[in-house]
Amino acid sequence: MKMFDTIYSANVTAGQFALMAAIALISGLAFSWIMSFGVKASKRFFLVTSLLPFVVGTVITFVSGSIGAGVAIGGAFGLIRFRSAPGSADEIAAILIAMGAGIAFGMGYVAYGAMMLIGLAIIYLLLSKLDIFGHKQLKPEQMLKITIPETLEYNGAFDEAFGRYLSTVEAVGVKTTGMGSMFRLSYKIVMKDTRQEKAFIDELRTKNGNLEISILPYSEDAGQL
Repeated sequence: MKMFDTIYSANVTAGQFALMAAIALISGLAFSWIMSFGVKASKRFFLVTSLLPFVVGTVITFVSGSIGAGVAIGGAFGLIRFRSAPGSADEIAAILIAMGAGIAFGMGYVAYGAMMLIGLAIIYLLLSKLDIFGHKQLKPEQMLKITIPETLEYNGAFDEAFGRYLSTVEAVGVKTTGMGSMFRLSYKIVMKDTRQEKAFIDELRTKNGNLEISILPYSEDAGQL
């Protein structure tokens, strides 16, 4: 049997399954260990990803040729994902790699599965260390929150300051605060020069009666009023 041929025969034997399980588990552990150098996640996450290639490989082995069983298992995986909290991009990438390799293991192509796990882990680790996508010329998006008294007409009140200090500005929302005596305005902004942040805030303070102003890194959570 050639190295890159499937180890499975028409009827999968216990020995063939045991060989797949051993290689999948060893490769999964090596994959998680390598990824742990570049992915910030909990110990439990790496334990799960180390077992995932074997689990997926086992499922693929058992449902091979059964369309009904495959659809049922796919639905179960979808339910598990629905009940899971969203992960970071690194975590999602690790899970996708582990599942992709698990499919190869489940079809008996253990050499391809092991190469996929170890090779992509090393490539991912190397790419994460290189500053090839960190374009410094791209200014970061920020979240600006301004508290104003209820007596201030806020439409257009800050346009002059925005035009002077911001390259882009997008109104995100407005809400009442302080028992309805104040408003909080939220904007997604990109500053022309981040070194002028204090001067920008000082000018806004002259408009909002020296009430609270905050500039935060933009995220979906920061955008919540």
